[in-house]
Amino acid sequence: MLDFGCGIGDFLRFRPGTTGVDINPHNVGFCRDRGLDARLIEDGHIPFPDRSFDAAVMDNVLEHIPESSVDGVMRELLRVLRPGGLLLIGVPGEKGYAADDDHRCFYAEGDLVALLGRHGCRLVKVFHMPLRLPRLRHMLSQYCIYALFRLPANGEGDA
Repeated sequence: MLDFGCGIGDFLRFRPGTTGVDINPHNVGFCRDRGLDARLIEDGHIPFPDRSFDAAVMDNVLEHIPESSVDGVMRELLRVLRPGGLLLIGVPGEKGYAADDDHRCFYAEGDLVALLGRHGCRLVKVFHMPLRLPRLRHMLSQYCIYALFRLPANGEGDA
C-alpha cells in the first residue's frame, strides 16, 4: 500500500508495511528517522515503477493541490497502481476546509466522484466520518468524506 502525502507518518506507523511518499523533504526525513519507509516526490514524480502498488490512500491531501495541477497529480498516482487496484481518498467537509489557509480546492462528494471518474476509476463506496449527517459538515472541522475507488481491471482508461 502507498500513502500519498504521508506527512509525518501517522498512517505508516498505524499500518506496518505501507510505503509513504511526500513532497516535503522534512516530512520524509522525519519518517525515515523513525524507521518508516518514506520517499520524496520530486518534480511531480513518484519514485516507483508503473503498477507497483495494489492500493493507495490519500488522506486529507487532495484539497492542498491547486486545481490546475490536480489532474497531473492524479495521473501520476494512478500510474503506480495496478489494474484493479484500490484508492481511498479523504477530504474535509466545509468547516474543515475553511479552517486551513493552505487548502486550495474544496471537494464535495460529487466533485470527488467526478474527478476520479474522469480518470477511469469506479466508485466502490463513500463514507462520511464520523457519520453521515449533512449538518456536521458545517459544524465539525474534523468531518470528512472518504471515497473508495477501483481502477479498471484491464488497465484501460486514463487510470
